[in-house]
Amino acid sequence: MASADRSPPRTPGLSRRSLLIGGGAGAGLLVAWTLWPRSYAPNLRASPGEQIYNAFLKIGTDGRVIVAVPQAELGQGVWTSLPQILADELGAAWETVAVEPAPLSPLYANTLLAEAAVAGASPGWLEGGANWAAREYATRNALTATAGSTSIRGFEARMREAGAGARALLMKAAARRWNVGWEALDTAGGFVVNGAEKLRFAELAEAAAAEDLPEHLPIRGGVDNRLAGQSVPRIDLPAKVDGSARFAGDVRLPDMLFASVRSAPSPGARLAKVDQAAARRVPGLAGLFDSERWVAALASNWWTAERGVQALNPSWALGGDAPSDEGETDALVAALVADDGDRIFSLGDVAAVYAAGPVVRATYSAAPMANAPLETLTATARFIGDELEVWAPSQVPGIARDAAARVSGLAAGRVTFYPMLVGGGYGRKAEVAAIEQAVVLAAKMRRPVQVVWSRQEETIGDTLRPAARGELTARMADGGVLLGWQARIAAANASEQIEERLGSGARILRGPADPAAGAVPPYTIPAVAVDYLAAETNARTGLSRSGAHGYTAFFTESFVDELARIANIEPLSFRMQMLGENPRFARCLSTAATLGGWDGGQSGSSMGLAGHSAFGSHIATMVEIEVEADQRIRVLRAVCAVDCGRAINPNIVRQQVEGGLLFGIAAATGNATRFEGGVVAQRGFGHLDFPTLARSPEVTVELLESEEPPGGVTELGVPTAAPAIANALHALTGRRLRTLPLAIGNPA
Repeated sequence: MASADRSPPRTPGLSRRSLLIGGGAGAGLLVAWTLWPRSYAPNLRASPGEQIYNAFLKIGTDGRVIVAVPQAELGQGVWTSLPQILADELGAAWETVAVEPAPLSPLYANTLLAEAAVAGASPGWLEGGANWAAREYATRNALTATAGSTSIRGFEARMREAGAGARALLMKAAARRWNVGWEALDTAGGFVVNGAEKLRFAELAEAAAAEDLPEHLPIRGGVDNRLAGQSVPRIDLPAKVDGSARFAGDVRLPDMLFASVRSAPSPGARLAKVDQAAARRVPGLAGLFDSERWVAALASNWWTAERGVQALNPSWALGGDAPSDEGETDALVAALVADDGDRIFSLGDVAAVYAAGPVVRATYSAAPMANAPLETLTATARFIGDELEVWAPSQVPGIARDAAARVSGLAAGRVTFYPMLVGGGYGRKAEVAAIEQAVVLAAKMRRPVQVVWSRQEETIGDTLRPAARGELTARMADGGVLLGWQARIAAANASEQIEERLGSGARILRGPADPAAGAVPPYTIPAVAVDYLAAETNARTGLSRSGAHGYTAFFTESFVDELARIANIEPLSFRMQMLGENPRFARCLSTAATLGGWDGGQSGSSMGLAGHSAFGSHIATMVEIEVEADQRIRVLRAVCAVDCGRAINPNIVRQQVEGGLLFGIAAATGNATRFEGGVVAQRGFGHLDFPTLARSPEVTVELLESEEPPGGVTELGVPTAAPAIANALHALTGRRLRTLPLAIGNPA
């Protein structure tokens, strides 16, 4: 059979133990990981007629190429782009490619995300943490996770290796039939090719799976018959359009009950009382449940269950740590004045630069931001004897399975987790509350139970992007040359709450939860310092699309625009003079300005410009706005220029940049998340005041040609929206808004 290893064979004689020793691990860690299994066999399952080639690929005798994708499909197109990489290397015909979610296995660990977590690791976790240790930790614990725009960056090489290995096996099988050397063969369109002769993959599937991998995998070259770089049709879209795609809310099991829940509205809240008598009068209820942290009603349909939980009318004792608007702001201000915080980036001597001349100062802030996904938290659980099955949308299926095991009292090996398509929620679907509730209720009722959170419950219980405050200072020389820059960022560290809710495996999410991510400016400045100051806020926080980049880019690009105005230099020119060492970003800025018809952003202009570098990619955005009669800000059009390295599927890149930009516009111009009586004040989409389709802008996304490695794009469009709008508003009205979301009624 084909080798089970997911990568090309290691150099002979180089053992895993010697790799670990070379990494300089501590003795205790070395012993523990040396005893761990040295290799992992694929745990894919083959249906009749399917042959398993490696952890990522099966080929059927009917010609189907089935790719196992370890990343969750959130709408970002990863079920197309990752199979596209493998199919490109394999030489498959795109119309034969199918997808299935990968099972839980160490082979699918997101090691890139684990490496990103090392930088934020607290003492005691991977102490002295090198990247190899992070990778081993993620692999050993089978930490599969979709976050931080890491899917392409983290899995391109593995997908290419999987495709190249299978291609070699197919060519070896064909070579036996033709009695030729396999190295001279090629693949294209689902065939192995030998000049004018062809053999379908389907004909070779069984024989090829029995071949041995060559010592070195032949990676494809050239530009002919390639799928990478083509806008091939998305695999997930037809089923989503015709309604046949199955989301978690579509799961139906025999004898299943539906449950609606009400959860504690803040982290410290506890149940005070419920009206059991009123709930029992609701016709059709099958059961009621209450605990310290949540209550539920169950019925044969969700609407009856929702009526039942409404009748329960739970009231909560919020405690003294309930969040409030004033409390969040006070905590941020207190953090900024308490001490110097942690210096997370340093270049040159900012203190010396500042001592030599006057310094410009500005303070910015961002209110907590809602995720507000279309799909609310949803999960279904069923016990069969001493085993448990769970269906749910999840960005972290291993953590989700472990949460189900924890509340059920079963070993994790007794829990089967079925990852479903995710209906939005970039970060929100890392949460496991609905899964835990479904498991508890299924155990109580001894029947399958599906929990679906109502829109109100989802809005109140949302895990918010933390509030943040930034104090930015800079010193300029004559001619507007920046000599020094310091950013002091105060925000809660959402990682602490995330790990408390999800368990120790959630350490892998520390990178996307970094509260100061993106605060280092992408410009060439001789002296730079970035400090993080931890704020003790009370709001329920978690992951969100682009995370801290959403506010740090607002702070940075708004301040850059202010400095340009002070220096009396056109904002684009001011930026370009600092980008001699970042030509990719400079090209994005000049392209966006040219395509958008940038008018210089002078007084009275309605245009604003902003850019950002993150996730291995670069973006610049120019917007044109208007202020409506009711004083709301409307974005009329937006032009983005993006350098994300090699684009695997250009259409998907454009879709994700456009979607991220619209997300950022909604967050920048909608209503702030506020608290009333210790609880989120909003109750649904209407209260968040997101732009309607009629008020959404025309968006143009220009992809710049690049041969750099692929970068992330799913979260790339979010950060530039807010500063571009704020800069346009300043040009148009003369007002500088320094608080997110942007509202003309807010103080500058």
